[in-house]
Amino acid sequence: MPIRSRTNVAARWPRRARGLPPGQRRLGTFPRFSDQPHRRPPPPPARVELRIGGPGLADRIVALDELLALPQHERRSDFHCVTTWSFQGLTWGGVSLADVWRAIVEPHADTAAVAPFAVAAGADGYRAVLHRDDLLSGDVLIAHTLDGAPLDARHGAPLRLVSPSQYGYKNVKHLAALELHATRPASTLRPKEHLRARVALEERHSRIPGRLLRLPYRAVVPVTIAVAERHAEPRPAADRDDGPPTDGPRGPARRGGPTD
Repeated sequence: MPIRSRTNVAARWPRRARGLPPGQRRLGTFPRFSDQPHRRPPPPPARVELRIGGPGLADRIVALDELLALPQHERRSDFHCVTTWSFQGLTWGGVSLADVWRAIVEPHADTAAVAPFAVAAGADGYRAVLHRDDLLSGDVLIAHTLDGAPLDARHGAPLRLVSPSQYGYKNVKHLAALELHATRPASTLRPKEHLRARVALEERHSRIPGRLLRLPYRAVVPVTIAVAERHAEPRPAADRDDGPPTDGPRGPARRGGPTD
């Protein structure tokens, strides 16, 4: 198994390789990565749970035991960051998001069948807007293991959304909530977030063609990895939030950024 907990200079440079999607380059390590790399992961939660709700819906708190009671899957896939690096051959373990939707979301919310959008919110404050068609794709997991071991803080413990066909900024780490929306929510990343972010179509940005961003995005990869890895230890438990931030009078909260 490749050593992913430590990175060296050579491993931080994306390099050409066969079999990768348009504009992607192979990376020799699977690093911690964020466009705010100085921010440390959140402290471990007191309880592992997932909040399901949304405008006009009462919150449904899903305990870890409920997720573990659903069929568990291990799926091998490649990971593609919007900044053009890819790491191949990861094995994620967890529950299918489609199973969670059928078993928990639909019985809880009558609006689930007509809610075409969702927001996946992380305990670090990061939020990604997703289309239901992508969210319910058969390869999307709520993961709790990576390569047979429990997720660590670097890669999104305790729960992480894993959507292999979309860029990494849709793969929300420290997943804490899933919010259903009848209308498309505003993105906290603004135009940097493409609604679909499909890797095969190079949907890196909502306005700028993906191929034009390859070089400027790739240029920041090595230094971003270096900074993110230096800040990989979680914040102290005293800094634990009560939950993911919600939209308030001043607009959507934003802590965090596109992730590994």
